[in-house]
Amino acid sequence: MAESNDSVSVDLGTIYLGGKEHRVKTACGVVSVIVYGDREKPALITYPDLALNHMSCFQGLFFCPEAASLLLHNFCIYHISPPGHELGAAPIYPTDSVPSADDLADQILEVLNFFGLGAVMCMGVTAGAYILTLFAMKHRERVLGLILISPLCKAPSWSEWFYNRVVSNLLYFYGMCGVVKEFLLQRYFSKEVRGNIEIPESDIAQACRRLLDERKSVNIMRFLDAIDRRPDISSGLKKLKCRTLIFIGDQSPFYAEAVHMAANLDRGYCALVEVQACGSMVTEEQPHAMLVPMEYFLMGYGLYRPSYFTESPRSPLSPCCISPELLSPESMGLKLKPIKTRVSTC
Repeated sequence: MAESNDSVSVDLGTIYLGGKEHRVKTACGVVSVIVYGDREKPALITYPDLALNHMSCFQGLFFCPEAASLLLHNFCIYHISPPGHELGAAPIYPTDSVPSADDLADQILEVLNFFGLGAVMCMGVTAGAYILTLFAMKHRERVLGLILISPLCKAPSWSEWFYNRVVSNLLYFYGMCGVVKEFLLQRYFSKEVRGNIEIPESDIAQACRRLLDERKSVNIMRFLDAIDRRPDISSGLKKLKCRTLIFIGDQSPFYAEAVHMAANLDRGYCALVEVQACGSMVTEEQPHAMLVPMEYFLMGYGLYRPSYFTESPRSPLSPCCISPELLSPESMGLKLKPIKTRVSTC
């Protein structure tokens, strides 16, 4: 599809490892989309969590050779950043209206229309998972399936609302200070990754700290405000008939919410994978734990890894660890049941 004059496309070459940035104008402002791969292939869109973008939220998954081969072999990847979260983003003008969660979901539709995409596969983390789920509920015909990591579906609890208010006030008065980083790292990672007096902070957490320094406080506050005002969508989940694969770390602060969401989805279309010794951001902390469940999930769409990756020696799971009950001749083509993974640290 030819690009309209409503978008600016910037080729970033090796900066994005062959990806290309497109800045798409929408009713609620400009959205940055990084596109990787062959646009003739089916589309996989991603949406990150608060204060993150594709580099800080999905890099671990796409740098995992087996997962990258599975996803890039079958999909063209469209990494959508929340407004103002892309690399090098300038502060959004204070006079610009603050979008709601509904507005952000509608932005995704505008992005799909710009690229001429039909039904797409979706992958989101926490706040991003909520936006993609809301998009799927509003535009069911445009979603093939959902891969959700530590998703949200309920309105904020009092404790989450209070936490978000504290973070928002700190961002307003002090910017991306050390306390805000600590709050965010607790949101993303397990205790082991964050470290303590006896255990040094991991490379993953240190890299995330550096990437957080690049975020503009006002931009984070706007996304946080949208998520803080989100409505409860639990009651509509049963009507969502697309296949859904949920990953949740057992140390995630959103563990109970992910379990609640899985319980409210149609059991014939949903699987919950619990990753032990992991926080919310499974994509960065334990991406190998996602490999085999994703393989089985995508088999239901007739999608496989290329033949030169027939084995998964680095995967924490092997097919013999998966219950035969995972494969069931249901109408969805594949039925996944709740499983747990225990991943040894490398």
